[in-house]
Amino acid sequence: MKNLFTCVFLGACLTTVAQADFNNVLAAGVEDAERFTTDYMAPLSESVVYGMSTGWYNTADAKPLGGFEISIIGNITGFKNKEDKKTFILDPSDYENLDFVENPGVAREVSTALGDISGTQVFVEGEVLGVTVRETFELPSGLAGENIDFVPSGYLQASVGVIKGTEIKARFLPKMEYEDASIGLFGLGIQHDFTKLLPADKILPVAISAVIGYTNINGDYDLSNARLIEGENQRIEAEISSWAFGAVVSTKLPIINFYGGVNYITGKSVTDVLGTYRVNSGPFESETYEDPFSIVKNVNGVSGTLGTKLKLGFFRLNAEYNLGEFNTATVGINFGFR
Repeated sequence: MKNLFTCVFLGACLTTVAQADFNNVLAAGVEDAERFTTDYMAPLSESVVYGMSTGWYNTADAKPLGGFEISIIGNITGFKNKEDKKTFILDPSDYENLDFVENPGVAREVSTALGDISGTQVFVEGEVLGVTVRETFELPSGLAGENIDFVPSGYLQASVGVIKGTEIKARFLPKMEYEDASIGLFGLGIQHDFTKLLPADKILPVAISAVIGYTNINGDYDLSNARLIEGENQRIEAEISSWAFGAVVSTKLPIINFYGGVNYITGKSVTDVLGTYRVNSGPFESETYEDPFSIVKNVNGVSGTLGTKLKLGFFRLNAEYNLGEFNTATVGINFGFR
């Protein structure tokens, strides 16, 4: 896991899967490898969906026609106290070949991609030409094992008023590459301020809006240089998408404002393990797998947002905290007109 800390900033979902030693996991057979990796990755995929669903608003007061704001947004989704997301129960009876070296056949907690349990020895055993062959290896730990207790994200975002009470939004992160990993992000959103339709809009102390935002992350990780297993064109391709539906209320003061919202979040993560993989040890030695498996994780939940925004001319600064299954702190540096 030597590149885990650096690569998490390019897409934690991709590289955590990549760092799990496929040479070992696939030694248990493709079905067991898929089952383990699905449970191992699930909390990390969930945390990314929650993190990328934030930042769609910093006020309920929609911009007028021609008003715009350009933002640099950074998120930190924490999991330091999410002990239930750092482990899962691995029951050998659910696996065809995988079992624990210590107390075989007995279910126990193992690390997820967010966890820090290390040193868990497992084995796979089978008959090869009448001879019993056993391969022993260690299950991977997770981000907490690298002293990382958060998943970061960031992007550029722009908002512009189009008609009375309505503004459209777009977010973007250009394709970034580091060594064998790359990741990019885009998103579109719309906000409508219902109080703009009221005759007393100019004197009302608050604004009430609805916001809808869609975000998509695409990335890949080239496994061909990792030498985790023999084969060709080995890579991971991942796509994570989310929809956020929010009801927002905010004050309408000249300089400092406060805002809050209730959000419904739904998302999906699809991670494809692609290429040719040839197991080079254990009872499945010389087995060849083409595009071995695809992992799908669906996420649904509700979050609440509390934030404040400082406005000094064209410069604005906002900070918020999002409470949900995974909590996310968001900071935005904004430049705008009207």
